[in-house]
Amino acid sequence: MNTNAAIEVYGLPTNHQFTSGDDPVAIFLEGLESDRDLQDGDIIVITSKVVAKCEGRVLTGVHDRENAIAGEAKRIVATKTHARGVTTIVETHTGLILAAAGIDASNTEPGTIVLLPVDPDHSARVLRERFAKATGKNIGVVITDTLGRAWRLGVTDHAIGAAGITVLDDLTGKPDAFNRTLEMTVVAVADEIAAASELVRPKNSLTPFALIRGLEHLVTKDHGAGAQAIIRPTDEDLFSLGTAESIALGKQQAVTDRRTVRAFQQQQVPDLIIDKAIEAAITAPAPHHSTPWRFLVLHSSEEQQHRRRIALLDAMAQTWRRDLLAEGKTEEEIAKRIARGNILRTAPCVVIAFMDLAAGGHTYPEVGGRNNNERDMFLVAGGAAVENLLIGISSQGYGSAWISSTLFCPETVRTQLALPESFISLGAIAIGVPTASPDQRPARVAKDFRII
Repeated sequence: MNTNAAIEVYGLPTNHQFTSGDDPVAIFLEGLESDRDLQDGDIIVITSKVVAKCEGRVLTGVHDRENAIAGEAKRIVATKTHARGVTTIVETHTGLILAAAGIDASNTEPGTIVLLPVDPDHSARVLRERFAKATGKNIGVVITDTLGRAWRLGVTDHAIGAAGITVLDDLTGKPDAFNRTLEMTVVAVADEIAAASELVRPKNSLTPFALIRGLEHLVTKDHGAGAQAIIRPTDEDLFSLGTAESIALGKQQAVTDRRTVRAFQQQQVPDLIIDKAIEAAITAPAPHHSTPWRFLVLHSSEEQQHRRRIALLDAMAQTWRRDLLAEGKTEEEIAKRIARGNILRTAPCVVIAFMDLAAGGHTYPEVGGRNNNERDMFLVAGGAAVENLLIGISSQGYGSAWISSTLFCPETVRTQLALPESFISLGAIAIGVPTASPDQRPARVAKDFRII
């Protein structure tokens, strides 16, 4: 690239009030000075408002604005409430993401609003062909609209339609000034052209056209991919929703996205992940305004914790085997049942949950079974805490499986861990990075579980 190169940017003002059926090509050419005839390689920039007006994309009656936004929107991306009302950021049917679907009431007749062109790239191609027919020149056309920018104050024009120009200049793999390879550098030159043109098209003037000269290396023989090529695909967009909308969606999906995961990678689980999940767990309701939740965390990467875990599981297995033999189970049946708990041996992290009755439980005279009711109440609250923990793990991108085995040998667990009698076991949770995405959950509907 010649760093001594220069470009010329001219604004073309007009007093013409554009309306449906007008010919913007003729009006542009009439505004050119004789010493500024079109040349091959020129780029013509036109505001989307002019194109939309000429295409009849004008609505009368400002009261239609909200309905018009809804009609132009494919989805709502974000909303922002402020002193003047609510700004709605939407994705249009052409993939553009912008405030109010680009619908505007500025620089238009009172009582009217202007929509964007239905297909800005198509509009740009049509205009380019008409310019070529009228002048015989190979030129590029850019249609612009004003957009806000994430993390930046102020607005600037962007290309929403283009024909006959390279819209993206991919420098990936080319050397920089120090001969280092550029890894991911794709320049949105069509947006740079749009922004440059705005410097000679003030918002408070009737200057809907600009002529840019000196970028003939960007002008192509064919129409090209158009400005649609600049729009980032939704599945690559890290910010496809506004903050409030992301939080709302997260709240909706947090519970249903939790799945039981039984196969983990060997990648360790950071303590921060576990702590955040425990902090979610202890927001669960508890009886008598108590705080009875207790959690033992055992990481496989910590040698002492791992030995403690294996010793506990070995002791539990012995208790299960004794009890199952007493029930008349065969050795094969016993082996299968014990094997179900092997996930607790191999998971990168295991959390064993308890409720401590001594941390708030009441004791009653042995009449009517109230002490059993008290225990049941704490167990229900403990179940809520376990579910919160599972959701907390899932919401951070990790997998978990609740294993009930500690409930079937509570005395063994307390003895092995040297815990008091007041500790009620709530099962163990295996945690890690899933080896694969879980299968889709079968559809379930509320009416099938409601008591009529």
